[in-house]
Amino acid sequence: MKVAHKVVLHFPPAVVEQPVIYILSRDYNLAFNILKATISQQEEGIIVLELSGEDKDFKRASKYLKKQGIRLQPLLQDIRKNEDKCVHCGLCIAVCPTDALLAERPSMKVNFNADHCVVCGECVPTCPVRAMELHF
Repeated sequence: MKVAHKVVLHFPPAVVEQPVIYILSRDYNLAFNILKATISQQEEGIIVLELSGEDKDFKRASKYLKKQGIRLQPLLQDIRKNEDKCVHCGLCIAVCPTDALLAERPSMKVNFNADHCVVCGECVPTCPVRAMELHF
């Protein structure tokens, strides 16, 4: 049965330069559409992509990714910033790997750019007033 999954892949530094997406296509017969990709300052890679193909191939590919140390997270959610709750403390900025959260200068107001967000979720538990919210 053909399926399509939107997923976030979290690559450890040791795997960032490996041809993982190529292998998913070649060895596991999965078509891919890269939606977002970034490498953080810590050299960790994050890719948001849509994978489509046979369900059995997706399951085999998931095992391969796990063996490589790549964390696979389903993209069944998104992050939203609740402007009414936000006190612009900036703690979320420090944990955001994609610069989706940035301080506006000189006011230091925290701005959220959802187009840069890869839904890693790091900002949600970091926010002391719970202004960063995970929506399913």
